[in-house]
Amino acid sequence: MSIGHRLSNVMAHWFEICIHSFQNHTLQLNTRISNLQTGHCKLQRLSPVYRVCRMFVVLICFSFSANAQVTTNPADTITKDSLVVDTLQPVARVDTFLQKQYDVSDLFRNVFHPGRAKDPYRKRSSITIMPNIAGNPTIGAQVGVKAVAGKVLGKDTTTYMSVAATSASVTTKGIIYFYLSHNVFTPGNKWNLQGSLIAAKTVLPDFGLGIGNAANGSPEDHILSNPDRKGYVLNAEFYSFREKIYKQIKGNIFFGAGVSFDVRRNIRDRISKTDSTPYNIYSDRYGFDRDHYMANGLLFSVAYTNRDNQNNAYKGIYADASIRFNQKWLGSSRNAAQLTTDFRKYWSLSRRDPSHVIAFWHWGAYLLGGALPYLELPGTGKDPSGRSGRGYTITYFKSTQFFYTESEYRFPILNNKFLSGVAFVNMQTANDEMGTKLFDRWQPGGGVGLRVLFNKSTRTNLCLDYAFGAYGRRGFFLNLNETF
Repeated sequence: MSIGHRLSNVMAHWFEICIHSFQNHTLQLNTRISNLQTGHCKLQRLSPVYRVCRMFVVLICFSFSANAQVTTNPADTITKDSLVVDTLQPVARVDTFLQKQYDVSDLFRNVFHPGRAKDPYRKRSSITIMPNIAGNPTIGAQVGVKAVAGKVLGKDTTTYMSVAATSASVTTKGIIYFYLSHNVFTPGNKWNLQGSLIAAKTVLPDFGLGIGNAANGSPEDHILSNPDRKGYVLNAEFYSFREKIYKQIKGNIFFGAGVSFDVRRNIRDRISKTDSTPYNIYSDRYGFDRDHYMANGLLFSVAYTNRDNQNNAYKGIYADASIRFNQKWLGSSRNAAQLTTDFRKYWSLSRRDPSHVIAFWHWGAYLLGGALPYLELPGTGKDPSGRSGRGYTITYFKSTQFFYTESEYRFPILNNKFLSGVAFVNMQTANDEMGTKLFDRWQPGGGVGLRVLFNKSTRTNLCLDYAFGAYGRRGFFLNLNETF
């Protein structure tokens, strides 16, 4: 055994003993041990390539242009540092910034194993199984089981982290939901595979078409625009399969193509005593069967990303523009073309503590031609992650043209990052196909939230938000991971 390796072992043992005697000096000891252990290592960082600034201008212009849209999940990134090791035995590197943090796993160890020493080199499992507890005004209270996984594939240190998740749950509003999703990067980021599979028994609230303006046309137009935001409820079975393959073109630029199949069956309004509901009026007007429909199409996308973390970014940009073509020859009930735009930017406000972050998000969806089923129209909470519009229930506002924007301030409450907070505001606008145009009227929302650090290695937070909006809408929103 080499002298360097023995010295490393002795110092690591000395560190474990001192941690119990000098708890107030833990941070200094971590730094000294890290320096000793990496004395024979040369750290080399590989930075993402920044050569596509002009592309961002184009994508932002897409966001503000009328009549354009398509949805896709982001090609996210988590970079991994590389170590260049000399001829001595390789020594693991301790992330001192990470070691200063305290998460639910640390809390569990301190409560159930108070005498167990903390091992800074222990690698945590890439798979986490947890209760799936959530809640918001749309679904009520949710309980189930969820498994998430994260892993960097291959030995190329520039490869982004691949993630996958699956969940089965039930809610107090009668919803049964199962999904399986993945976002996989092959070694060197040459290919990115994104997809999801969903089978669910859904209960969807419905508040009509548009942004809340009253239509001045026929009585059916007035019911469809629903200016008083009267609530309806639609029950249905929902099945969805989506798969998209991105190819790295250069640096952080990806082009993608794929397919999407969305099927709803046994659609029922079990509460309304009248046949004149927004759903029935829209379905009859645009030629959709009231009982069922299929929206099947081809997907084409271009994306740019250099975010430092997909769960909770401190810095970077994500931009995506996608187009979807629903086609009858694929089984779709109607042909349609839709464009979606997604832009996210993160600014860290402190070099010393990068968790002070200002985050900005835009998501837009625009019908270019044809017709979309009523329940597939873009609107509140209809982004790929279903998290937009905190303060409102899902689809509270919706139409063929929809534009959403949100800003959020994220800040630590405790120095060890176990508790953090957020404050956010959002705005959304939509047309209604009956006189109101996009950007004619805006609806605001906002709120505050508490964060509990669930997994410090992946920056996964348990998120509890209280949000409010117009028409007296308000509620608590409980989720895992940041909204965007």
